[in-house]
Amino acid sequence: MRRVIIMGAAGRDFHNFNTYYRNNPEREVVAFTATQIPDIEGRIYPPELAGERYPDGIPILSEDDLTNLIDKMNVNEVVFSYSDVSYEYVMHKASAVIASGADFILLGMRETSIKSRKPVISVCAVRTGCGKSQTTRRVAKILKDAGKDVGIIRHPMPYGDLKRQIAQRFKTINDIIEANCTIEEMEEYEPHINNGMIVYAGVDYEKILRIAEEENDILIWDGGNNDLPFYIPDLHIVVADPLRVGDELSYHPGEANLRMADCVVINKIDSATENQVSQLIHNVKSVNENAIIVKARSPISTDNPDIIKGKRVIVVEDGPTLTHGEMSFGAGTVAAERFGAGEIVDPKPYLTGSLIDTFRKFTHIGNLIPAMGYSDTQKKELEDTINKADADLVIIGTPIDLGRVLNLNKPTVRVKYELEEVGSPTLKDIIKDRGLI
Repeated sequence: MRRVIIMGAAGRDFHNFNTYYRNNPEREVVAFTATQIPDIEGRIYPPELAGERYPDGIPILSEDDLTNLIDKMNVNEVVFSYSDVSYEYVMHKASAVIASGADFILLGMRETSIKSRKPVISVCAVRTGCGKSQTTRRVAKILKDAGKDVGIIRHPMPYGDLKRQIAQRFKTINDIIEANCTIEEMEEYEPHINNGMIVYAGVDYEKILRIAEEENDILIWDGGNNDLPFYIPDLHIVVADPLRVGDELSYHPGEANLRMADCVVINKIDSATENQVSQLIHNVKSVNENAIIVKARSPISTDNPDIIKGKRVIVVEDGPTLTHGEMSFGAGTVAAERFGAGEIVDPKPYLTGSLIDTFRKFTHIGNLIPAMGYSDTQKKELEDTINKADADLVIIGTPIDLGRVLNLNKPTVRVKYELEEVGSPTLKDIIKDRGLI
């Protein structure tokens, strides 16, 4: 029996275990390692999820100790199971594993994807921050307008008590509150709930799927980062970003998504140059000449743009987009500039707690704050940083109203953004051609 470590970030790693390793008599998983998300190591993958072969569960340890763990635990193979990392990053990890004496493994869709009894549309991306969430909202609206009962199954974000998060169902905002969701979870769930959809998430995605199938005509896989879908899609939509042209061919597993795509949405054409858009289309066609191209823009709006003019503003943006997504700005920054803010205040003098470490790790972040809120402690640190900042106004560029979950001492303005297709074909055309409406 080969001894295995699964490298992850509380998402794909658990799914790979559940689908390939849990009942595999030729493999014994001795540990998960965790990175990318703060404070998710030090837990146990519980026996309720790990199954009868693991009565004590499986430890979740820090990836920083990986090479020592390979030696200490006599590990034969290490499975890389997280997303939105450069090819150079992946191969550095592979080299460390191989030098330590173990094999380095990547699992594909055949071993890890689940077949649904209902039609599935997957919305994935080539990088974090391309616009998956707004694309999912657009697809959901098309289906709902066609009279379908639509279930949204969201890529995992189980950062709390795993036993309580095996299979989750969110129909109301109160469901989110009762589950003590993180800011990142709220950002993904709340907009769908406000649009009348039910969101499903958790850890065991076969159990989640079977619940969702009973309640809906059609399912949308709402992807995370640039990960592959957990289900076999009837239509695979992949979103690409011309502001980071080239990344679609150099980040894992974004290129795999691109090669599998039935439809590629070229988003943000209203912010990109013609050359960036044409180069991105060329890159897409170089690996997937059959993909249908949909062009789209991502216009921003706010309920009260006049209040921004001339003000000293502190800008809060979506956390993952800025951190491992490596964007240096988001919708809040665009709004500050477009609506005439007098100054975007540098938050660095006011940073509190783990936000200091975030800025040290992600040095590309400019004069804005990533909405880090993976725990109650981080929420308080974010709140304190915003409240300490010498600014007149907070511009919130996240998908939820942070003013609802944080006690802020300044007025706030929310920035919203939706997907708008340009020209034809549209997403509705493609969904209709596939017989899904």
